[in-house]
Amino acid sequence: MQIQIRHLIEYRYSRPVQLEPHTVRLRPRCDGIQTLLAFELQVDPQPVGQSALVDLEGNAAVRLWFGDPTEHLRIQTQATVLTLRQNPFDYLLCDWATHLPIDYPSTLAAQLQPYLTAQADPGIQALAWELWDHVQGETTAFLPALNQRIYSECRHILREKGDPWPAGLTWHRKTGACRDLALVFMEVCRTVGLAARFVSGYQVSPSQPSGESRGGEPPEPVRRHLHAWAEVYLPGAGWRGFDPTQGLAVADGHVALAASAYPRDAAPIYGHWLGKGVHSSMSYTIHIQAGSSAQSQAQLAADSLSTPPKVWG
Repeated sequence: MQIQIRHLIEYRYSRPVQLEPHTVRLRPRCDGIQTLLAFELQVDPQPVGQSALVDLEGNAAVRLWFGDPTEHLRIQTQATVLTLRQNPFDYLLCDWATHLPIDYPSTLAAQLQPYLTAQADPGIQALAWELWDHVQGETTAFLPALNQRIYSECRHILREKGDPWPAGLTWHRKTGACRDLALVFMEVCRTVGLAARFVSGYQVSPSQPSGESRGGEPPEPVRRHLHAWAEVYLPGAGWRGFDPTQGLAVADGHVALAASAYPRDAAPIYGHWLGKGVHSSMSYTIHIQAGSSAQSQAQLAADSLSTPPKVWG
C-alpha cells in the first residue's frame, strides 16, 4: 500500500524562548517491511545546524540546534511510504521458540536483554500467567489472545501528553491511550519471556473515507493522531507488530517511525526550551492518504492547524 503523510506541528510561546537542541524522529523507517519513497523536513525558525543520525536502536533521527530566541517552533514533514507486509503471519518460528518461556541462546539473550526486562506488577503478572495457562504456553496462540484481551477489556481514550502510564495502573483502570495499551502488551510479553519494544508511528484507519460524497456533500475528514503499538521479537520471524488498541496484528496499514525498549526513546519530537514565566501551546494536523495515487497538494494544503493539541492517539 502506498501511503502519503503530511505532519505539521507548531509550538507557540507567550514570549521569546531559547530553544535547546531537539531530536526529531519523524522520518519513517525504511526496511524489509516498509520502503521510504520520499521524505522532506522543514523547520521554522531555520536551525543554525542540523545532523542526521542513526540512534543506538537503528532509528533515523535529526538533531537540530538553534540560535536566537523565538516565539514559535514549526516542524513539517511530508513522506511517501510503501508498506509491504500484507500477511502479518507469514513466518515459521524456530523449533525452540514455539513454547513459552523461550530459552534464548546466550548471545541472542544478551542482545535482547533491554527488551526482556519486565516491571514486577502483580496485576500484569497474573494476566500473563493466566493467558499462558489458557493457551498451554503456545507462543503463536499467546500473542493474539493477549491482543484481544486488552482490546476487548480496555477502553481507549485520547490523552494529550505525557509518558505512558505504568502498565499495572492501565490494566487496573481498564482505560488508556494507545501508548498505555501498548505498554501493557509489552510488559505482559516480557513477563513470559518474550522480547518486546514500543513503536511510534501512524495508522491508516479502517474507517478512513474513500473520498466519495454522501448525499452530494463531501465526506468529513478523518481526525488523525500519532499512534503507538508494540513489536515482539519472534525467533524465525524477527520483529512483529501487534496493536492492542485495534486488536490487530500489524500489517500494511501501519507506518512505523521509531522503536525502542523504552517509550521515551521512540518519542517523535524531544527537546526543551529555556524561559521564565512563559506559557506555551501546541497545535498540529496529520493528513494521511492511502491508495495507488497520492492526494493533490491543493487538498493537502487545505488542512489547518485548528486541531486541539493532542500528541498521541
